Amino acid sequence: MPVTEYFSSQEPATFGFKDILYHKADWIARITINRPESFNCYTTNTLRELITAIDDASTDDAVGVIVLTGAGDKAFCTGGDVKEYAGVYTKRPHDYFKYMGLFSKYIESILRSGKVTIARLNGIAVGGGNETQLACDLAVMADDTWLGQVGTSVGSVACGGATQWLSLHVGDRRAREMLFLNPRIPAAKALEWGLVNRVVPRAKLDEEVSALAKQVLEKFPECTRYTKQQVNFWKEQSWCATVGHARDWLSTHFATLEPYEGMQAFVEKRKVDFLGLRARAIDGRSSEFLWGPYAKECPKCGAKGIPETFTFCGCCGAGLG
Repeated sequence: MPVTEYFSSQEPATFGFKDILYHKADWIARITINRPESFNCYTTNTLRELITAIDDASTDDAVGVIVLTGAGDKAFCTGGDVKEYAGVYTKRPHDYFKYMGLFSKYIESILRSGKVTIARLNGIAVGGGNETQLACDLAVMADDTWLGQVGTSVGSVACGGATQWLSLHVGDRRAREMLFLNPRIPAAKALEWGLVNRVVPRAKLDEEVSALAKQVLEKFPECTRYTKQQVNFWKEQSWCATVGHARDWLSTHFATLEPYEGMQAFVEKRKVDFLGLRARAIDGRSSEFLWGPYAKECPKCGAKGIPETFTFCGCCGAGLG
C-alpha cells in the first residue's frame, strides 16, 4: 500500500460528529462548535470530536488552513460545560485528571497541527474559549464582542493556556489583570493589546477570515509548517513546563469547596459567596470542605469520617454530641 493511502483525505460526513460541524473545501477546513444553546461550551464529547477533526485536517494535504469558530452570533466558545463540571467532575475529581488530559490533547492538536489555524471570533471567547483562540496562529474578531478569563470567579485556574501565554500576548501586568480580576476585554482593546490580529464589523468577518486564509495558501506549505514550529517555541516551553502540574492540581482541587461553590452558583444562577468562604478561614472553620473535615466518629455504630459540623450520624441517625 502506498504511504499516501494511510493519510488519504476523508469526507467530513463519515465521522458522524454530534457536537461540531466539519467542512473541507478550497484548501480550508472549517471546524465549528455547534452548541449555540450552551454558548458553544464544550463537553467531554465535544473535545473528543474537536481533536478528531483537527487531527484529520492536519494530515490532509488538501487542507492548508484550519478555521475554528462557533455556531450562531453570540459565542465563539465559553470554555468547559460548567453543568458537566458540577454534575460529574466535582463528584469524581479523579476523573477530572482524565478530562484535563483530553483538554491538553485538544490544545496541543491546534499547536502541533502543522497547518495555520485561524480563530474566527463570531462571539464571546471566555475561559477555555479564549485559551483556544490563544492556541491558534491568527485571530479575527467581530467588533461587537469581547473575550476574557473567568477561572478565579468560578473556582478554577486558567492554566489551559492563559496562565502560560497571556503574558506573551499582552505583557505581565495586563495578563495578571485578566487572570486575577476577570474583566471583559472588548474587541478594540483586544486588538490594541495584541490578543487578536484583526477586528472587523460582523458583516465582514467571513470576508476577512477568507482573505487571511488566501494569503496563507499563497505561501510554501512546508516552509509555513516549519515557521509555525519555530514560532511555537515559547508557547511550547511554558506549556510543557506547567500543564502536567496543572492537570494534577486541578483534579485534586476539584474535591474542595471552591469549585463546588463556584459551579453550584452558576447552575443555581446566584451570586458566589466569595467573602463567606474567606470568613470560614478567619473563624477557624474549614474553607476546603463543604461541611468541615472528616473528623467525627459515631459512638453508636462506629461510622468514621463524619464531617465536623454534623450533629447526627448519616449512617444510623444517632446524635453526635
